[in-house]
Amino acid sequence: MRDPAENAQLALLLEVTGTPKPGNVDRRRDHENLRFEQFMAGAVGAFEGLRAAADGEPIGRAFEWAVEGMADQSGGNTQFGALLLTVPLVRAAATHRLTPDGVAKTVRRTTVDDACGFYRAFEHVDVAVDDPPEDLAALDVRRGAAAVETLRGREMTLYDVMERSADHDGVAAEWLSGFERSFEAATWLLENSGPIDRRVSRTFLRLLADEEDTFVVTRNGADAAAEATERARAVLDGAEDADALAGEFVDRDINPGTTADIVAGALFVALERGLVV
Repeated sequence: MRDPAENAQLALLLEVTGTPKPGNVDRRRDHENLRFEQFMAGAVGAFEGLRAAADGEPIGRAFEWAVEGMADQSGGNTQFGALLLTVPLVRAAATHRLTPDGVAKTVRRTTVDDACGFYRAFEHVDVAVDDPPEDLAALDVRRGAAAVETLRGREMTLYDVMERSADHDGVAAEWLSGFERSFEAATWLLENSGPIDRRVSRTFLRLLADEEDTFVVTRNGADAAAEATERARAVLDGAEDADALAGEFVDRDINPGTTADIVAGALFVALERGLVV
């Protein structure tokens, strides 16, 4: 029987094997500088950090270790956002709190040290983020460890950091909502039938159809994010072909990465609740 760390690693692997997921790397499609096998290697490399989360290490430290291990392949950042969801979910599962309320309590208990670990993780990868407001320049995550002194001076926990980002970052919003979308999508995965890769694809499309992807907003703009959501709805309605849309979005470099991150979180919850692979 798999434990939470093993299920988290499997969730990362299953997410990227799901196909088609329009705009994402999958078994049939690579981006120019990011390939399927790099996601596989990233998931394997992240395991020690996931194990640390299950074994009781602080969430920030476990996250930093997971990101460091993930980045030990030529693609760099493959699953940063997915790890920011799965690490606290692993901790919640390991402490028998894998419910929306239990995960909410878990992330609210994060500390200033956890925030420092989160910032140090940015030393290992490049992450696409917007420029912060001028008054928050000292807390720009791209400063990495250089922001630690400011975090300590302001006594900001990792939950506080997520709270400041939740209005424009879908992963941070999950922290504030008790991982609401992750748990809902886990139910879809469990209720659907058929091969896991197709269940993952449909779950991805449902999530994208329900809400615009914040990673697309950051990289491609609001119009592209609105288009991605509209066309995901069209696929679900049978008006567009998912495979054709997947190829088009890769060609246009429209990558709904936040949606994929939430699918990874949902897969972890579903695996913990008995999803059979």
